[in-house]
Amino acid sequence: MRTIFNDNSEMATLKIHKLILLLFYSGFLLLSFPLLAVGSTFVVNSEGMVLKVEQVAKGLGVPWGLAFISANILLVTERKGSMSLLYLDKGTKVTLKNTPRVMVGGQGGMLDVALSPDYKKTGWVYFTYVKEVDGEGATVLSRSKISKDKLIQWQDLLISNSTTDTGYHFGSRIAFDGENHVFFSIGDRGERPTGQELTNHAGTIIRLNLDGSIPDDNPFVKIKGVLPEIWSYGHRNPQGLAYDFATKRLWSIEHGPRGGDEINLILKGENYGWPVISYGKEYWGPVSVGEGTQRKGMQDPVKVYTPSIAPGSLMIYSGDVLPKWKGNLLSGALKLRHLNRVVINKAGKAVKEERLLESMNERIRALTQSPEGWIYFSTDSGKIYRIRPAEK
Repeated sequence: MRTIFNDNSEMATLKIHKLILLLFYSGFLLLSFPLLAVGSTFVVNSEGMVLKVEQVAKGLGVPWGLAFISANILLVTERKGSMSLLYLDKGTKVTLKNTPRVMVGGQGGMLDVALSPDYKKTGWVYFTYVKEVDGEGATVLSRSKISKDKLIQWQDLLISNSTTDTGYHFGSRIAFDGENHVFFSIGDRGERPTGQELTNHAGTIIRLNLDGSIPDDNPFVKIKGVLPEIWSYGHRNPQGLAYDFATKRLWSIEHGPRGGDEINLILKGENYGWPVISYGKEYWGPVSVGEGTQRKGMQDPVKVYTPSIAPGSLMIYSGDVLPKWKGNLLSGALKLRHLNRVVINKAGKAVKEERLLESMNERIRALTQSPEGWIYFSTDSGKIYRIRPAEK
């Protein structure tokens, strides 16, 4: 546990340090330290709505995943390997104990977090992280329960067959379909040919039952030599995954090489083309990647971003307090540093895009929706903000 200040007062800092030392030498243990305070606040406009953006925390490293335990408790994963509970009403942070050993390096570490749809009944929380396997990193889907300030009953549900010695393209986001299935994404691990290989999990989106078993109706479950957990393949690095319960559609957003980021509608058993087809360019010159942008038997993206925005997340807004955004796809942009909003019509086509918060100049990483219908997002500078309607 540590203190995160939104107050630069040296005197206040000294007083807190003295208090910590006093409690330490007195044999007392603190469960939490001051965390939150009102930080920078500003107003933006979108679709006729006046929205208030306010900072609620800072000093969190790279907050990679966000999930609400309750209206006032936000669970945060940090890429460096830690997990914390932020008590928004009390302004405190509690670092969780009994976390797994995480392989941290490059783009890997502790990644996403999501509550099971039956969380109130079972208490299961799902995580993705990078685990060391024979000296190399593999993306893992796991689950655990939280008891006060520690994790209990940790289970690795799938240690993916995706190891390489690179620190690139681990994915990985989690989504549920409300029908007892969990999806999670894995990148190509920096080795392009893996995107078309069904003998490993790299470059795929995985579908499992909530207990980690393989659904009988997965597309490749009866095909010899193909990994039965695979739901779709041909992905480069999907760092956003979201299920739309209103339309029963699974969406992903993934990084392309130097342009060609894609929003994809994920369908059972389909091939999304990487690296055979791509809208991106090679890093070393103005040469296209792959054999073009379309090919029979490979799915076309719903939307392409050129130049690349470098998407870091994806959510579907389902609340009522921001009515003009309902059903829209929201993504954090890491390279072009903004909040990206895309309107999808009933036919599943992208019909409008809006770029917000560009003046913040922040790499926006994770997104989540609070029980009130507000939007919380994290930045790679270690901050957490929320978006809510401005007071009239």
